[in-house]
Amino acid sequence: MIALVLGIAFCIGLLTGCAGKTDQTNGNSTQTDVTEAPKNNAAATDTAEEGDEADVNEDGTVNNPESVKVEEGKLVFWSLFSGGDGSFMDQIISDYNNTNPAMGVQSIMLVWADYYTKLQTAVAAGKGPDIGVSHVSKLPELVDQGAVIPIDDYLSELGIDLNTMYSENSIASVTFDGSVYAIPLDTHAEIMYFNKDILNRAGVSLNADGQLDIASADDFKAILDKIKAVLPAGASPLALTNSGDDPYRVWWATYFQMGGTGLVSDDGSTVTLDVDIAVKAAEFVKSLFDEGYILTGIDDHQALFQSGKAGILFGGTWATGAFEKTQGLNFGAQTFPQLFNNESCWADSHTLILPFNKERTEEETLNAVKFIVAAASDGGATWAKSGQIPSNLSVLQSKEYLSLPYRSDYKNALQTAVMPTKNANFYAMKAGMIDSLNAYWIDQVDAATAIDNLKAELESNLN
Repeated sequence: MIALVLGIAFCIGLLTGCAGKTDQTNGNSTQTDVTEAPKNNAAATDTAEEGDEADVNEDGTVNNPESVKVEEGKLVFWSLFSGGDGSFMDQIISDYNNTNPAMGVQSIMLVWADYYTKLQTAVAAGKGPDIGVSHVSKLPELVDQGAVIPIDDYLSELGIDLNTMYSENSIASVTFDGSVYAIPLDTHAEIMYFNKDILNRAGVSLNADGQLDIASADDFKAILDKIKAVLPAGASPLALTNSGDDPYRVWWATYFQMGGTGLVSDDGSTVTLDVDIAVKAAEFVKSLFDEGYILTGIDDHQALFQSGKAGILFGGTWATGAFEKTQGLNFGAQTFPQLFNNESCWADSHTLILPFNKERTEEETLNAVKFIVAAASDGGATWAKSGQIPSNLSVLQSKEYLSLPYRSDYKNALQTAVMPTKNANFYAMKAGMIDSLNAYWIDQVDAATAIDNLKAELESNLN
């Protein structure tokens, strides 16, 4: 069972809408009423003007998704999958469109860092896409803002019973006040990858299961020392960015492995962070930098490992599919190692949502629900090839999934994952935590000050 914590343990294309939309709204329908404008603090004036040309980056991401031309009769899907998993979602959409549905889907991939700002701004401006993605940790905020709509009535009309498709925990994670707001797609965790060729040169052996035996922080550093001894300049024993999400995720796993309590109470009204353990966890992560295990200045740790210049990588499950396609990369994968008292790891989940859009017709909404259900079920095996752990039970238990290499090596992350609970302020909390820890990673403050600042960020975002 995935640990759900914040209190217990801190637990896409669009234009101005679909091409071919009519002026019909949902107001006269017996379906869920979604005509009330959403709450949102984002400035609606930041959206691109109609008639602008699409501003496309080299990696295919789009800076102004509302300016992309959408094919007639297709639903618009804003995607954030730009980390190596985007091609797998593209395949899911292509396969779905090839079934000749009543309405096809066109995907527009946004820059990951800009995704939620652009989504929330577009929704506030009445220009939201038909279909979107939300991390389960972000979903409470979107629901609280009215930026997404419940889909229960549409599921009922389609005869879909999620109870036969998903675990109780998965359904609970997307249910608010008795209504379902999303379809669970996956669980993605921070795991450990290793370069087998580098380990061989370093004299590090794998166990009978083809994995590293690590039972403590000392075991881990002993392996890193051996790797460090055989690497040339410009290579890193451990690949990890020097700031941002990934060292924060390692801190998160370390904090809970050390026995840390939930960061805030279940109702989000009180900070329950164990400050002493939080400091110790930060000091451990910092030691990985200070003791020379992590090369200075790493901006893209996944690319460094993928190029064969790192012995071990702490990274997301979404990298697996990309690594499999990398010629000459002889790698293995396993769950995040147990360095302290238990096997906790950081994790989150992707869900598929219907953003608020009063111009979307009932027919379009129903077809959008058909797609998100199909994407997570019929497309689940394809999505699993990206490396993510599928949420759909039939996919998770299928021979197709179980026969995929590497996945069984870290599937246990479902049991060790520590995920955020439903808290509409979590993303604000997370941003503050990352900023506080970044200051420590780069020696601007000491560990105690960093955690004091982190605690203050939590307190400033209480309910």
